[in-house]
Amino acid sequence: MTSQINSFEEYKTEYARSVADPEGFWAEQAATFQWKKPWKSVLKWNFKEPDIKWFLGGKLNITENVLDRHLAARSKQTAIIWEPNDPNTKPGKITYKQLYQQVCQFANALKAQGVKKGDRVCIYMPMTPELAVAVLACARIGAIHSVVFAGFSANSVADRIKDAGCTVGDYWWHEIIAGKRKSCKAQQMDSEDPLFILYTSGSTGKPKGVVHTHGGYMVYTEYTFRNVFQYQDKEIFWCTADIGWITGHSYIIYGPLLAGATSLIFEGVPTYPDPGRFWDVIKRHKVNIFYTAPTAIRALMAAGDEWVKNRRMPSLRVLGTVGEPINEEAWYWYHEKIGKKRCPIVDTWWQTETGGIMITPIAGITPTKPCFATLPLPGVQPVLVDANGTEIIGNDVEGMLCIKYPWPSIIRTTYGDHERCRQNYFATFKNMYFTGDGVRRDHDGYYRIIGRVDDVINVSGHRIGTAEVEDAINKHEDIVESAVVGFPHDIKGQGIYAYVIVTEQITDHAAFKKQVLDIVAKEIGPIAKPDKIQIVPGLPKTRSGKIMRRIFRKIAEGDTSNLGDISTLLNPEVVEEIKMGAV
Repeated sequence: MTSQINSFEEYKTEYARSVADPEGFWAEQAATFQWKKPWKSVLKWNFKEPDIKWFLGGKLNITENVLDRHLAARSKQTAIIWEPNDPNTKPGKITYKQLYQQVCQFANALKAQGVKKGDRVCIYMPMTPELAVAVLACARIGAIHSVVFAGFSANSVADRIKDAGCTVGDYWWHEIIAGKRKSCKAQQMDSEDPLFILYTSGSTGKPKGVVHTHGGYMVYTEYTFRNVFQYQDKEIFWCTADIGWITGHSYIIYGPLLAGATSLIFEGVPTYPDPGRFWDVIKRHKVNIFYTAPTAIRALMAAGDEWVKNRRMPSLRVLGTVGEPINEEAWYWYHEKIGKKRCPIVDTWWQTETGGIMITPIAGITPTKPCFATLPLPGVQPVLVDANGTEIIGNDVEGMLCIKYPWPSIIRTTYGDHERCRQNYFATFKNMYFTGDGVRRDHDGYYRIIGRVDDVINVSGHRIGTAEVEDAINKHEDIVESAVVGFPHDIKGQGIYAYVIVTEQITDHAAFKKQVLDIVAKEIGPIAKPDKIQIVPGLPKTRSGKIMRRIFRKIAEGDTSNLGDISTLLNPEVVEEIKMGAV
């Protein structure tokens, strides 16, 4: 297993070592895994093309590290707990030995269909254990899995299948596994062979197929899982994300299982059959580490404390958030009502393209601040730059977040279009990976993500982060959630347009607006007061919980003729209602 940090002093030592000798640091971590052949060199890279390779010449199969190496000590340990959507249906449990057998059996089924190393396999399934089995079976035989979220439309699925050139999909599970052997030799893979393609929404409409590879992704996801959550042997880990997204790939399947943990897969939603469902599941399965999205926390907070106060969850040790910066009010509710002020919260920042968590507190070790992702993990070298790409030195500064040195799970390419990868992530600033996020570094050197760079609003020369305006707006007692964007303003350059969801119908709109403006002025200053406030039935979000702000920007600008691809939205129906109610 990779090394585990045990104190804040040790974090500082490890971080300094990882920056001084990145290759030596990551070689140490990689050496803890099973390799069929050792690597010849640790790293070769340039950010110009880009061309990034880790553990060159190393041969392995990630599933041997997920499954085979655990069998001697963990064959009877539960690998996966399945909590079905229907609370009256009995949960399922799969041991590491059973998971190994099921993966091998489905791998043999794939081979019987003619699937071979390098083929792309589209997986379009609900949140059941079979989804995890299918993912690992692909990796077992060297096929490249491309999981498509089960709620996508037929057109969205077709687009992804075509882009990846998938060779197999949509058979009946029970039919193709019938009679297949429960052992399957793992295909030898090069460290840089693609492991999976995962599609993210592109602002131009066409999804981007992010490619991750066997070696570097394996090393980084296990290391980050073990350290960020301070995982302890035989703990129960529950990430509420969908496997169709990177969080599910890295922290439901690969990270936890590489570490020999028990990972919980949940088929349902947080509010069915009632808003106490999450807390019931935690109690039932004695969950120790809980990792969810701020969106879910805010929704459960809005449902009322009565769903929490009578539910004891003594097993909980660590809480985490993912997908977007968490606002202060939700952070304190999560800390006090769910964690009972005893569970550290890790507010994690990372992206589909990074493969794993990048900036985060280490649970119980890094002193935390609400709304701050705090500090980079060892091996991660963030820099702040201005619009010209000049590095901004020191603390109490703000700029655009870039990474100046590769980490093992960095994106390798966008499938079938390497130039798109270069343009999106490496062309904006020379010799840097551009995250697209604006960030503030405070007097302690802590990082606070303040939104996508194109979500930072310039009001009369003042750069205002959408996240902090939203944080202030959400303090209004009748507001559940908000989204803020900039729009052209004749005098200020940009004005602030706020979309808000309210708990009950507002009858006195003038009084309501004044209350919101007063709160924002008090929390941030008069410069940040929204020019327009629109009450909306919902916020258009991707299924990973991110607000699709480009839709809000276009509506705020009065340009509703082409809102681009909305197929990735969880709730596309709200878009028309928002258009109709624009102010």
